[in-house]
Amino acid sequence: MLFTMKNRTYLIFLLFYLMQSNGFAQNSTIELTFSADSLGQEVLLDSVYVKNLYQNCDTVLYPPNLILEIDTLTTGISSVIVSENSLVIYPNYPNPIIDKSFVKIYVPERISIKIKVSNLLGQSILNYSGQLSKGTSTFEFTSGRETVYFLTVEYNGISKSIKMISPISSTNECTLSFKTTDEDDYFKTIQIGNEFCFAPGDRLLFAGYSYLGESGLLDIPSADSNYEFQFATNVPCPGLDSLYYKGKYYHTIQIFSQCWIKENMDVGIMIQSAEAQTNNNIIEKYCMGDYEPSCNIFGGLYFWNEMMTYTNETGGQGICPEGWHVPEDMEWQILEGAVDSNYRIGDPLWMNNSFRGSDVGGNLKQKGTTLWQPPNTGATDAFGFMALPAGYFVQNAFWGPEYKAYLWTSEYPQKYYRNMDWNQAKVRRNDGGNEAAFSVRCVKD
Repeated sequence: MLFTMKNRTYLIFLLFYLMQSNGFAQNSTIELTFSADSLGQEVLLDSVYVKNLYQNCDTVLYPPNLILEIDTLTTGISSVIVSENSLVIYPNYPNPIIDKSFVKIYVPERISIKIKVSNLLGQSILNYSGQLSKGTSTFEFTSGRETVYFLTVEYNGISKSIKMISPISSTNECTLSFKTTDEDDYFKTIQIGNEFCFAPGDRLLFAGYSYLGESGLLDIPSADSNYEFQFATNVPCPGLDSLYYKGKYYHTIQIFSQCWIKENMDVGIMIQSAEAQTNNNIIEKYCMGDYEPSCNIFGGLYFWNEMMTYTNETGGQGICPEGWHVPEDMEWQILEGAVDSNYRIGDPLWMNNSFRGSDVGGNLKQKGTTLWQPPNTGATDAFGFMALPAGYFVQNAFWGPEYKAYLWTSEYPQKYYRNMDWNQAKVRRNDGGNEAAFSVRCVKD
């Protein structure tokens, strides 16, 4: 047979394919492990939520000693391994609570436990103590006046908590009652099968839950990985209190697993609003009212293309310092889920183009009415983000100073942004702000 160049190319390709296939066959599983920290102190996780953002499937994992093993050939989870000698509290269901909710607690032996239910202020609302048999016990919880509860179980010197949401408060007292115990309702290896799906290249959202709140991470896993959730919040980012960039000092703020620059970006030269921002290798900004000192307070206003330095890269650096980037839409959704008291990270609500959440905007806005107009609804700045009412620029005019905050994402092609108002405790998500200039925040890579 004539050995042509075409045959040779095909043979090389076939050999390469077989080598690659053999490599994948030998390493068809990847293991993902999870831990948590708060400024150097270990935090015990109550659960980890995993969502495949590309295939819209999810699962929940239960520490301690938890390993999520993903089979990349069968595109699913092989197993979730947990210690059979440890206390496990499963997230209550349903959550948010509708009239009543059920909590499952696993103990490895017959023993006395204490259960405490407290509110956001840490005040004890009810207490339960009693003997539990080995296995998984189910409790029924009915909500009362509070909208957020923390259920804490103490066993053998160990304390673990879950967060329970009740969007509708009641005049009744909350109750907790024992229902049943199933000694067989626990397996050292929980077979999840096809409930979770995965293909190489899929992007995963991880949300870790502890008594300190919830913390989120994003990744496209391709090998064994260790993920550490950070639960410190409203403090400077560890090891980086501030940074100097293009003639100005900026402060940092740690909000769970995200490190943000605390101020709106103020980089580039100011041009008059009658001039267009152009691709001329010079960062150009507008200052509210064409008054440059306003940029010292509120930061600059940038069109999307100017902010991204005329690149169309989701998650790109844009006008941010080296090692930082303009946040993606999903990074904003993680922030929103982490700071809202009712809607969790990964909740489908965050995908809506509308005002969403419960108190997310209030928790992100600078408090008081020095810069914001009254009433500055719900503003607590509980996490140190300090969103400012910089307004925006559109149709050759400035709008909304002291009333509105608009912040870009780097999402392409949708060009999502976030909006907070003086009379609103929620945050609006929308897209397509091509004709407007907004504020910019940066998040660490």
